Amino acid sequence: MFFRHDYATPGPGVDPNAPEKTGFARFIEIVQLECVTLVKLNLLFLVSCVPIITIPPALFAMNQVVRKMVLDQPVLCFYDYRTAFRKFFWNSYAAFLLTALPLVCAGFGFIFYLNRAAANLLFLLPFVVCSTIFLVAFLTAICLYGFLSTGRTLPESVRLALLFGLGKPFRPILAALSCYGPLLAAVLAFPISGLYLLLIGFSVPCLLGNFFLRTVLKPFSPAE
Repeated sequence: MFFRHDYATPGPGVDPNAPEKTGFARFIEIVQLECVTLVKLNLLFLVSCVPIITIPPALFAMNQVVRKMVLDQPVLCFYDYRTAFRKFFWNSYAAFLLTALPLVCAGFGFIFYLNRAAANLLFLLPFVVCSTIFLVAFLTAICLYGFLSTGRTLPESVRLALLFGLGKPFRPILAALSCYGPLLAAVLAFPISGLYLLLIGFSVPCLLGNFFLRTVLKPFSPAE
């Protein structure tokens, strides 16, 4: 069957004795090794999002599987996805609310108050507040999923996400742009991008985001 091979046997890996590639070459190497797994992961994610209310655990499970790819750990696609979906089910809802809710609400407020600030300068204050909340959520959201994937508690993961997202924003910015950018472009281009979204439209942007965070997450990852 489609998922049986990944479930039963370890997938392709990287020779631990080989010199580690860096930058774009390393990303291409991961894609080459895990190309089939990325397609399976994307389909798993879409299927498990069908009930709508399962989007948070599905999103978390996808991040968990992708994290293993960028950290050179063996990936059993269906097994790892199912395990993360069940193990972090409730934490995933907390993470989703802490990231999606501020982004959506602050983004709406950002646009709302910006349109009215030109006519009344008093609207500048709530505009600045919404802009700040949006920026903080934007920089820390992808970091939060990353740190939760290492097995840390929600409070500790929030603290680390804020620390790295605001204190060392370069990689979080790259991660957020590379993750959300292609996804937003594909959604806006729908239905032309339909096949892309079906096969790799979610798993590859997730891989890109986690790839830029790999050096941040690696010291916090438990030994396998």
